[in-house]
Amino acid sequence: MVLVLFFAGVGRGLERSTVDARFALRGTQPVPRDVAVVAVDPTTFSELHLQWPFRRSLDARVIDRLHAAGAKVIVFDVQFTEPTVPSEDNKLIEAIANARPMTLAATEVGPGGSTDVLGGAAVLRSVGARAGNANFVTDDGGTIRRVPYELDGLKSLSIVAAEQALGRAISPSELGGSSAWIDFAGPAGRVPTYSFSRVLAGKVSPAAFRGRVVVVGATAPTLQDIHGVPLGGVMPGPEIQANAIETALRGFPLQGTSLWVGALLIVALALLVPLAALRVGPVAAVSVAVVAGLAYAATCQLAFSAGTVLPLVHPLIALGGSTVLVVAVLALLAAFERQRVRDAFARFVPEAVVDQVLARADGLRLGGEQVTATLMFTDLRGFTTFSEGRPAAEVIEILNHYLEEMVNAILEHGGTIVSFLGDGIMALFGAPIPQDDHADRALATGRQMLLDRLPAVNAWLAEHGHQAELKMGIGLNSGLVVTGNVGSEQRLEYTAIGDAVNTASRIESLTKTAGYPLLLSEETRLHLLDLPSGLVELGELPIRGRTSGVRLWSLGELAPANPPV
Repeated sequence: MVLVLFFAGVGRGLERSTVDARFALRGTQPVPRDVAVVAVDPTTFSELHLQWPFRRSLDARVIDRLHAAGAKVIVFDVQFTEPTVPSEDNKLIEAIANARPMTLAATEVGPGGSTDVLGGAAVLRSVGARAGNANFVTDDGGTIRRVPYELDGLKSLSIVAAEQALGRAISPSELGGSSAWIDFAGPAGRVPTYSFSRVLAGKVSPAAFRGRVVVVGATAPTLQDIHGVPLGGVMPGPEIQANAIETALRGFPLQGTSLWVGALLIVALALLVPLAALRVGPVAAVSVAVVAGLAYAATCQLAFSAGTVLPLVHPLIALGGSTVLVVAVLALLAAFERQRVRDAFARFVPEAVVDQVLARADGLRLGGEQVTATLMFTDLRGFTTFSEGRPAAEVIEILNHYLEEMVNAILEHGGTIVSFLGDGIMALFGAPIPQDDHADRALATGRQMLLDRLPAVNAWLAEHGHQAELKMGIGLNSGLVVTGNVGSEQRLEYTAIGDAVNTASRIESLTKTAGYPLLLSEETRLHLLDLPSGLVELGELPIRGRTSGVRLWSLGELAPANPPV
């Protein structure tokens, strides 16, 4: 997108304003040694008491003074196109002929670069003078920043003057194109300037002009040859010409880069943040963008001081734009991933728990922690036999309805579904969010499953014509377990492992023979914060895989009609 703007020229005005800032940061340069200005200024008017334009004999006398002082080239930024008094005109032409070479300004240019300066090209050739277009192309706001090679088919005044001083032609390639940056030495007044009236009176030392290109022109504000320049404020036209001539004499030291160099810089800075984000993450990538932006701005300033004008605006727009877009894309992807994790995890734990997990751990990650929790294992009794001879779709429908009821009971009490074991469930209370009352929650869940949820399932079976009654067993055990996400980055599973898990599973198996559908271990009883009055001690029962038995308890309200002996 930025490349399109760059090649279309959108933002050039802003780019030029950054060049003004670079001029300001660079500060004033040494006083130009090859140019000087003779100014028709307020001092001149106050001393001569004459109307503008002056008699041409006065211009002729100034030309003679400058020639006698050893000026290398005299440039008159005053247009001599209309004839005046013949004697006055002849004195001017004679002075020009004696002071050759001279450069004369033209602001009105005809076909093929023709002018009426001194009456036309023939007279100019006869006196050894050349005409140059004194106009500049102003940017937005009326600011002059560049010197054109030619305008309307006529070379610019400053280019012609520089050619005369160098004794050779200047090609457009030396400018780097159809125009070149004017390397201003500083704000107005930096070029040595002397009043026209003082030069006319011989009050200026010849050393001020010896070997220099001298520009004669109007600087008085009332003559309105004042223009905006990059360094802020305004500058008289003759001084702008002098700065442009000095720039040409020094070989146009300020050179811009080609469009393709600018395009490469745009692409490089646009790619910096995305690549950094892949390597160091989005937060660090933003820091990289800030540092890179400051570094590039500093590089542009250093390059400017060395004579190269690098594009600043579009590369920084590319850098800033890519930073914003990368952050936006990463935020969007993170939101999608967070929602995906939330949707997946919400199927196993209550939504409130999901929000806490995501807020605390920033999503699901590989790894685990040791916690004290209560394990629950449930199992349907005789469901395999129940399923025989029934259509598969019917079996799945019944199982899903049963699991829906049991899962809702677990989630309502803040439990976590660890896994489904066929028609059984493994659930966890107290993790991943710690719960001081994990044992109470687990026991309340088991009670609800057996007294409320299972009867509701059996009633549903009867309503749908299934002549069967489901029974289930529940085992509870508390202790230290390791919980966390296991698997790979592509496939995660939240689980719990440890001896307490194995013991809970084996306690559930004992419900087949103990006569009580719910059994809880002594460890779970000890973790209860609110000890129910209906607890029944069943004694110590042997557990497969353990050398000693486990003391088990149940709820009196779940006692069988004919308890086992």
